[in-house]
Amino acid sequence: MIELLTIVAVGFFLGMRHATDPDHVIAVSTIVSRERSLRSAMLIGAFWGLGHTLTILAVGSVIVLFNLVIPPRLGLSMELCVGLMLILLGVLNLSGFRRFLPAKGAGASFHSHPHSHGDYVHTHPHQHEPECHPHSPQQTPVARLDRIFGRLSLYQATRPLVIGIVHGLAGSAAIALLVLATIRNPHWAIAYLLVFGIGTIAGMVLITIAVGSTFTYTQTRFRQFNRGLATASGVLSLGFGLFLVYQIGFVNGLFTTHPQWFPH
Repeated sequence: MIELLTIVAVGFFLGMRHATDPDHVIAVSTIVSRERSLRSAMLIGAFWGLGHTLTILAVGSVIVLFNLVIPPRLGLSMELCVGLMLILLGVLNLSGFRRFLPAKGAGASFHSHPHSHGDYVHTHPHQHEPECHPHSPQQTPVARLDRIFGRLSLYQATRPLVIGIVHGLAGSAAIALLVLATIRNPHWAIAYLLVFGIGTIAGMVLITIAVGSTFTYTQTRFRQFNRGLATASGVLSLGFGLFLVYQIGFVNGLFTTHPQWFPH
């Protein structure tokens, strides 16, 4: 009983600590920076942690039960996916801030500011008197998604869930190998992976609450500072992603003939 409680306690708190890894925090911060409510930020953290947990539990259980050995090139490739994901998140986040730039070539009656078409808020050059927009309200991305999915809102959780799965894919091998070295009973090892994942979900929810509350507070009081925070998160995600790709591809040798992978 004492050993079981030890596994639960250690797994949960190590899972919470695992959520604070730089690539995890940068990834969710980049997503949360574009949200406008604390509830949305919490859901992002929960779905990210769920995707991470599902991958760790699935891949880690296979490694534990069948005592598999991960080839170095495969292990490095899984970690490379995280770097590429961070680069993509950074680019998407930074491209969204083109809306703050003034429109070029627009007449005096044209201007650019955030405006809404139903639930969709965006910016492009337009004029009000007379009313002139380059598109109809039914041509917005949200309108297209609404026509496809109707009232289903689960698709909004797809992005953090997929990113969590990618991050879990990169870390599942290392976590499972660590478990194999310390817990010999495969059933307890799988239980540890499950508790570890639950701790990761809890930790990521707390992180997104902290990050989301910062953006929510600054967006209503310090708009320029809020934009700076969001832009900084995109730059950080892009820079750290590029660093990971270089580290994994050239320093650890994924793009060479002698890859070296050390699970961590």
